[in-house]
Amino acid sequence: MLFRSVHSVKGYVKIKEIGSGSFGKVSLVKDKNEKLFCMKTVDTARMSGKERKQAQNEVKVLSHLKHPYIITYRESFMDNFHLCIVMDYAEGGDLFKVIDRARRKCQSLGEPKILRWITQSLLALKYLHDNHVLHRDLKSQNIFLSSSCRIKLGDFGISKVLESTECFAKTSIGTPYYLAPEICSQKPYSWSA
Repeated sequence: MLFRSVHSVKGYVKIKEIGSGSFGKVSLVKDKNEKLFCMKTVDTARMSGKERKQAQNEVKVLSHLKHPYIITYRESFMDNFHLCIVMDYAEGGDLFKVIDRARRKCQSLGEPKILRWITQSLLALKYLHDNHVLHRDLKSQNIFLSSSCRIKLGDFGISKVLESTECFAKTSIGTPYYLAPEICSQKPYSWSA
């Protein structure tokens, strides 16, 4: 997203770009009180109506989630043709980079820390499933860490809300390396996948 000449959008000043994916770019921003946030921007200018609806899905899902191990949604708005989603900033970065740094230094993360992160991730996942939400792109790059090393599950861009626990999804979507066998076989899937 191109910020205006003073690099600000609706009171947020861009500090730097911290990530990008197939659905948008993420920037580290600060508000008027100097508090840091992440702002995900999705260019909707060349999207079809269906694609715009899918982009709005992340806002809808994220705005209803309130859990200590899920990234907190702050607000969203349109800036020209860019959907801007403001969320809490996870100062510890993503789990993929933490694991990669430890691997490169030939260091162990330690079993107590790993067990704590797995427990926190599973509690976040249970909360999602209790609320009929399938994340559909669960991977270490979408698991973030707060400054106190608490897990924060994020990136709900391709998540799906099911009507009940007995419902199944059918769309083949997600990161190929992390797809469940049911999805690869193009079979209906639910929570276990």
